[in-house]
Amino acid sequence: MRNHSNDPGSLDPPDSVDSLDFAALDAAIRNAHRAGIPGLFAEVRAGDQVWRGAAGVADLDTRRPVTADMRHRVGSVTKTFTASAVLRLAEAGRLDLDAPVGRYLTVPHLGERAESITVRMLVNHTSGLAEYFPYAYPSLRAYPALQDTSPESLDDNRFTRFDADDLIEMGVTAPAAGAPGDTPGLYSNTNYLLLTRLLEQVTGMTAEQCITRNVIEPAGLQDTGFPTGPAVEGPHSRLYEAWFTMIDPPRDYSVFDMSWVGPAASLVSTVTDLNRFYALLLAGRIVGPASLEEMRRTVPVVLQDGRTGDYGLGLHTMGEPGRATYWGHGGTVWGGGTLALIRADGGRQMAVAVNLQRWNELDASGRPQPHPIDDALAAFHHAAMYG
Repeated sequence: MRNHSNDPGSLDPPDSVDSLDFAALDAAIRNAHRAGIPGLFAEVRAGDQVWRGAAGVADLDTRRPVTADMRHRVGSVTKTFTASAVLRLAEAGRLDLDAPVGRYLTVPHLGERAESITVRMLVNHTSGLAEYFPYAYPSLRAYPALQDTSPESLDDNRFTRFDADDLIEMGVTAPAAGAPGDTPGLYSNTNYLLLTRLLEQVTGMTAEQCITRNVIEPAGLQDTGFPTGPAVEGPHSRLYEAWFTMIDPPRDYSVFDMSWVGPAASLVSTVTDLNRFYALLLAGRIVGPASLEEMRRTVPVVLQDGRTGDYGLGLHTMGEPGRATYWGHGGTVWGGGTLALIRADGGRQMAVAVNLQRWNELDASGRPQPHPIDDALAAFHHAAMYG
């Protein structure tokens, strides 16, 4: 399924844009489905050209097809929204990025680190705080030693209502990943749960309300919001989790209580809304130009897959060697994945959603092994980003 159009209502394009190869995008998304993803859908934009495509099924039982307008759990793409809300408060003089967290929050067990960890260190993952999620899911406690984990906790906690303070305590009391400010930093959801508490303390609203009022609504995102229950509202796909082939066949986790990540990674959106959001952000229309430059000041951070990447304030960079740089964020939830990127000059962007996660088998040492899906998705990303 595809939809090609020129969009007269699109954001003002930059002075120089390139054209989309609709046939290459059609072929690439079909190939990713054939490689093993049950269903995926995407939107690619270049100036006023828009390609929307989908391939495969949203439900393996009924064979209901995926469509490009479906809502989807976007995981840690949420972090760019959270970071934007923090930057808007900084612009308004309501918080200081380089102030210690202890100025705004009392965090049990943080001790003297409350005076050495700054707000900026939370946003760019250089606080040294550990990731809490293996401690919230007992069968994943061995993470990142993947071969010693099991997916049992996913079923046990499908409807568990976690308290954010309990999750923060798990991350704060776990062995530190490093000293505050050290690089490379460590990507950790503990940082962003602390930021949500900071948003609440400064504004008197819930973090979800703050992000909605200060980021989502001003951007005019009609299909983006935080879940109010364990199910995704509106047309959506089932989400199939394989946990490195330990769940065979992959199991549907589209109904899941997202309090285990809260406003750090629970947002629901569409590929169209994500492209609109990042276009506005990179145009300086979500935060001001000075704040945008702060967001694009990167430091090395060890990401969840073990690679070290360049991470800013809720943004990271991607791109092939010698090719144009893209800004954006990726995200995963149980069974679902999302990637949203925009070229540094704003002239081209893509957002893609998939309904399968962790499809790779592990070798004896616990390293994920290559799978045809990896190459097929890389080929789609290349077609979307570079033509």
